[in-house]
Amino acid sequence: MTRREIIEIFGVSGLAFAMPRPWSLFAQYNNKMDKKEFEVIIIGGSYAGISTAMSLGRSLRDTLIIDAGKPCNRQTPHSHNFLTQDGSTPEEISKIAKSQLSKYDRVKFYKGLAVSGKRIKKGFEITTSKGDKFSAKKLVFATGIKDIMPNINGFSECWGISVVHCPYCHGYEIRNKKTAIIANGERAFHLASLVNNLTKDITIITSGIKNFDEKQLEKLRRNHIKIVEKEIATIEHKNGQLENVVFKDGSKENYECAYASVPFEQNSRIPEILGCKFNEHGHIEVNPMQKTTEEGIFACGDNSSLMRSVAIAVSSGNISGAIINNELTQEGF
Repeated sequence: MTRREIIEIFGVSGLAFAMPRPWSLFAQYNNKMDKKEFEVIIIGGSYAGISTAMSLGRSLRDTLIIDAGKPCNRQTPHSHNFLTQDGSTPEEISKIAKSQLSKYDRVKFYKGLAVSGKRIKKGFEITTSKGDKFSAKKLVFATGIKDIMPNINGFSECWGISVVHCPYCHGYEIRNKKTAIIANGERAFHLASLVNNLTKDITIITSGIKNFDEKQLEKLRRNHIKIVEKEIATIEHKNGQLENVVFKDGSKENYECAYASVPFEQNSRIPEILGCKFNEHGHIEVNPMQKTTEEGIFACGDNSSLMRSVAIAVSSGNISGAIINNELTQEGF
């Protein structure tokens, strides 16, 4: 696709946030709607999903958001690295977004869980856990991912608060602190290289035999990054604020914060059921236009990106909405 073609598709777009209005004004929030057929169904109503819906609502596309109301960052106290909203809580950003979306009356919102989907003659049919069925020409998965917590007492209570995944999202707030990196191998080495710019007191806890080559070990030594190969039994904390890491041998060490690399799974199995391909990391495979490998199906946000942030989720949703509108326009023009 040429630069000129991209400009013609996107035109001039932008994001702006205003003061929130009460959620009750979001009149499209309705689980008893008579309308069953839409141009687009978006599964997932967090940042990527709402961003997609705003692009479509502004283009007068009949759009349905199906959302179960459980964003993956709901435990995180503050969101960062997002222009105009740096330091806001995830809930505050979501409320503003939903309030602004409420004025686009072609967008409807259904609170519930999408449990199955299939191709039909005119597109797709989605069924919810309540047995409601909706159909659309285009389908968007903005379903996010679910982190799989390790079997460590206290870990999940600290996740997103003082045990975090991303130095870009959280690193500034925990700079210059005594920091653990709970990971091994390439992932631990990569995190250490990034975090080294934020604090000089870093310990990698590999929870087993370390897995670094000699070149990596030399760089870790040169930067005075310690390695502990003990397995963790418990994370002691106060209201999610890490205080001590207790090891299985009974010893403990004080840390103020930690980075951790944990596995994840997709929140929804519907993309797999519909034949979407996944990459080697477990994300839904998409092209730069957020198209999956299945015609008519798009994915945006954390379910299809290595970079987990509100800003990137909003961006990918904006792209999805613009490309979908262009496809619907060309198909009907």
